[in-house]
Amino acid sequence: MATSQSESGSESTPGNTMRERVGNRRGRIYITVLLNTNRYLVTTGLAIILFVLIVAISRLGTTSLRVAMTTDSPVIPVFQAMIIVSATVVALVVTINQLVLAQEIGPLSDQRDRMSGAMEFLRNAEKFFSSTSPPEPGSFLRALVDTTINNAETLNDAVADTTNDELRERTTQFTEGLVNNATTVSESLEDAQFGQFDVVQAALDYNYAWKIYQVRRLRKDHGTDLTDDQREAFEDLEESLISFGPAREHIKTLYFQWQLVNLSRQIIYIGILAFAVAPGTALFIDAGSFPGTTFGVDNMTWIISGVFTIVTLPVLLLASYTLRLATIAKRTLAIGPFILRSSSRTEDIEWQD
Repeated sequence: MATSQSESGSESTPGNTMRERVGNRRGRIYITVLLNTNRYLVTTGLAIILFVLIVAISRLGTTSLRVAMTTDSPVIPVFQAMIIVSATVVALVVTINQLVLAQEIGPLSDQRDRMSGAMEFLRNAEKFFSSTSPPEPGSFLRALVDTTINNAETLNDAVADTTNDELRERTTQFTEGLVNNATTVSESLEDAQFGQFDVVQAALDYNYAWKIYQVRRLRKDHGTDLTDDQREAFEDLEESLISFGPAREHIKTLYFQWQLVNLSRQIIYIGILAFAVAPGTALFIDAGSFPGTTFGVDNMTWIISGVFTIVTLPVLLLASYTLRLATIAKRTLAIGPFILRSSSRTEDIEWQD
């Protein structure tokens, strides 16, 4: 199989950042909510939507909640069901947390294997660095990104004097795009703290898979015209880009574990609140409580809707975290030069027998 090259010599490329790769305004808003927005804000937004929907639905009924509570109260059965749901969520998250912690309490042989694997990768990556690799995840990724900048500039210098105008123009275009993207990512990683989404977000904004494809394609298309120094420059850049892939995946995995541990702790805190509010409402609130109306809505409806929303907070918090983690996982399913998203495809990717 051979790659078909456009005759113009210029290559249309997919966007570098996630927002650019999505392409449309609706998708960018979607990415902002799922990934960039604080999880507490997302949970609060979901809670407000749920609260408003419950109040709105109450206006559609022919019998008020207060009247229903004087006969066969629906409050207790509903809260009983929600307590069961919340308890299930808490148990689920605690189970997930135990799976994460299982790696930390494994036998010595497993711990040595993990350490050996990490050190082997660091030694392989350090051949690109002039010193020992940084220990912080964000700094380590930044060092790899800066290495690709240096290798791209070296490659551009290596082909500057070539007599092949197409090779020089395509390489210059490619390296300039890489340096611009890598510089932006490097600046984002400069003050990024692990545990926050900033490190993973910056890593996702480095479209290394497409860059691996580009450097391999350039070397393949112009292989017969390359000198030994130019071929070595292509190989160095490709290797540094390849090293970024497993580094990003490892740090992404650590971020997932970090977030799941945080989620389990927060779910337990909120679960205690929910378990206190639900029984208290069912036991101590009756049809005579909270008389009157506010904004034309019975105060009982406001109170019960608010309590119901509080009881569902563990579910909503789990949903907000799951949306982010699932979105990250979906957008990083492939490692290496594989493009799964249709929005990242380009007309230049063509194949012929």
